[in-house]
Amino acid sequence: MSNSKQTMKAVGLYKYLDISQPESLIDLEIEKPVPAGRDLLVKVGAISVNPVDVKVRAPKAKTESSPKVLGWDVAGIVEQTGPDCTLFKPGDEVYYAGAIDRPGGNSEYHLVDERIAGSKPASLDFAQAAALPLTTITAWEALFERLGIPMSKEDNTGKTLLIIGAAGGVGSIAIQLAKYAGLTVIGTASRSESSEWAKGLGADYIISHYEPFLAQMKAAGLSYADYILCLNATVQHWGHMAEAIAPQGKICSIVETEEPLDLNLLKNKSATFTWEFMFTRSLYQTPDMIKQHELLNENARLIDSRVIRTTLTDLLEPINAANLRKAHAMIETGRTVGKIVLEHFE
Repeated sequence: MSNSKQTMKAVGLYKYLDISQPESLIDLEIEKPVPAGRDLLVKVGAISVNPVDVKVRAPKAKTESSPKVLGWDVAGIVEQTGPDCTLFKPGDEVYYAGAIDRPGGNSEYHLVDERIAGSKPASLDFAQAAALPLTTITAWEALFERLGIPMSKEDNTGKTLLIIGAAGGVGSIAIQLAKYAGLTVIGTASRSESSEWAKGLGADYIISHYEPFLAQMKAAGLSYADYILCLNATVQHWGHMAEAIAPQGKICSIVETEEPLDLNLLKNKSATFTWEFMFTRSLYQTPDMIKQHELLNENARLIDSRVIRTTLTDLLEPINAANLRKAHAMIETGRTVGKIVLEHFE
């Protein structure tokens, strides 16, 4: 498409419908944005789909007057920079998750604040890189900031991390980061496919979602978990997490609840509970927004050093409404491992 048209292809919605409905995600032609301030205008090479896309798109009695574009994982090339940019220049290859309160990246061009974008790992192509940003930021912040896990292996000798939902997108990165930090990793999985995937990424032990965690851990010769990262059904697993957490241990969840958690279950252990939401920094424009730029760059270094690997498992081409509907339907099964990526606009 000629840039002189000042329009671009995108995929979005006006109505919030079941993914089986053709209008749940539609092909669009919308205005090409112009960068201001610290924004980068990125030519999108590849995108990835996350559970947050499905949550935002879920059926509801609401209609948009202008199209809503989803998508919070992008890898691409900087086309143009806003006047206040200092971190990137046109031609730079970047990867990022973006911001939940701005248009998403399911479009030919996309605006992102440079403080939450990182330099794309040089050893990965755009599709491999697009699998990573949202899950990397989430896992990194959960482990090293919310749970306060040291990054030094010496400090983590004998420490254990229990990851609930280890084979999903965030779990796939969290396993690798935790092993890099020297932790013993226990992952939960429910199928042989997801168990093998988690083991292949470095999980030391696999236990079932559906049985009490502590009994399974003891059967494997383990004791309490020093840290727990919950990536699935917080309420459903709360009692088992409270039982399995070590005295003075820490639990972090990324999954919102529809009913209150009984925090009294943690009192006698003086245990900590914390949330992780990777959009917090961009949503509230926190003074430390640039930490996401920094952690993405550090993760790129780990990838290029072969410490961390991409979690891409399914690749769809091209980027269009039909393929995005297919990806959303795959996510909705709750049985995906790794990440689903789309690349190339037609």
